[in-house]
Amino acid sequence: MAPAQPVGAPAPRDGRIPASCAHGCQNRDFSLYVHIPFCSVRCGYCDFNTYATEDFGDGIGLGTYADDATAEIFFAARTLEASGVVKRPLHTVFFGGGTPTKLPAYDLVRILKTAIDIFGIEDGAEVTTEANPDSVTYEDLQTLKDGGFTRVSFGMQSVVPEVLKVLDRTHTPENVPKVVAWARDIGLQVSIDLIYGSPSETLEQWEQSVQAAISYKPDHISTYSLIVEDGTKLAAQIRRGEYTMPDDDLMADMYLRAEDLLMQAGYRWYEVSNYSRSEHTRSDHNMAYWRNQDWWGIGPGAHSHINGTRWWNIKHPIPYAHRVRAGESPAAAREVLGSGTRSFEAIMLLIRVREGLPMSELLAVHPAADLGDSLQWLLAQGLIEPDIFTNTGAPNPDASVKLTLQGRLLGDAVTRELLPDIK
Repeated sequence: MAPAQPVGAPAPRDGRIPASCAHGCQNRDFSLYVHIPFCSVRCGYCDFNTYATEDFGDGIGLGTYADDATAEIFFAARTLEASGVVKRPLHTVFFGGGTPTKLPAYDLVRILKTAIDIFGIEDGAEVTTEANPDSVTYEDLQTLKDGGFTRVSFGMQSVVPEVLKVLDRTHTPENVPKVVAWARDIGLQVSIDLIYGSPSETLEQWEQSVQAAISYKPDHISTYSLIVEDGTKLAAQIRRGEYTMPDDDLMADMYLRAEDLLMQAGYRWYEVSNYSRSEHTRSDHNMAYWRNQDWWGIGPGAHSHINGTRWWNIKHPIPYAHRVRAGESPAAAREVLGSGTRSFEAIMLLIRVREGLPMSELLAVHPAADLGDSLQWLLAQGLIEPDIFTNTGAPNPDASVKLTLQGRLLGDAVTRELLPDIK
């Protein structure tokens, strides 16, 4: 069972954005996230809104999903216009899941083309789909490339069969280099997702997975630590004593080993869990999230954010489909963020990126004297880079606070120190 959705205020059926949030959007990037909730098997660690079925009944399922997704895209365009939000071309588009490639490639292209026809798209914009290595053919990838996709992200997670079994991952590890080679041959950028810290995973097994991913020569590699969420099958297994999670020291060793191997191979970190070969192969879509820009989330359970208004859709595909087919907002609830909350969230997100957190964001919520003490302490612990003070010893408003390697390992502690209300 997936966790409950957050609690917010009732969302209006017309989906209108408050005027206070609609104003100023023209200076912000606008992206699209399309959630595809279908999977062949629901992985034991997954708490995303996914379903291991293709037919929900009531005429709703895999075969109708593209129609329902495009219906919400049309609704989004009408709602933004009615709210007075200036029309902006899409900065990025990302299809996530679930397993987006459970949908036929031509349906994914149809959804994308609908969005581009309605909103337009920036020149050179990144268009990504996630994919299971077992769920795509060469012809699928060619269809996606011809239809406007520029990037594919393969969920590899590990090459070790025992680790994949713990995670309930069913793909064949030998398929990963094959599909990566296909995508590269077609001209798609390629990202590979890895997960470390699975129960019983050793440092040697993790190193094997990282080295394998590097050998496939993708443009981008993500290394996410496993987070066991309440309500998942894996959480229940751990609670029953079937599995034991690795300790913090082993998790740190895994992160450091991946950093070493990736750096040697020419990858550079640009966000705590993400590495790319160059500035041009970063995930622009994820950077839009970390920079707290605007996006509309399409699909059941998808989250959206427009300049301080955040909402989330009904989770189950049946009531979601009924709403969009009726031309109504599928939002379950929403919240309008105050300036303090927006500043705090900016701190929590921007501290994760290589360019760092602008000091101006901190000074907006932190008394300068207290901030100076916090920065001095973090500097003494070796968690942040130097050169953040003026000649008088005050925090430099033109500087950015950047994490060291040790700071990346202890990012939560850095964030707690920089957020005065949660120390």
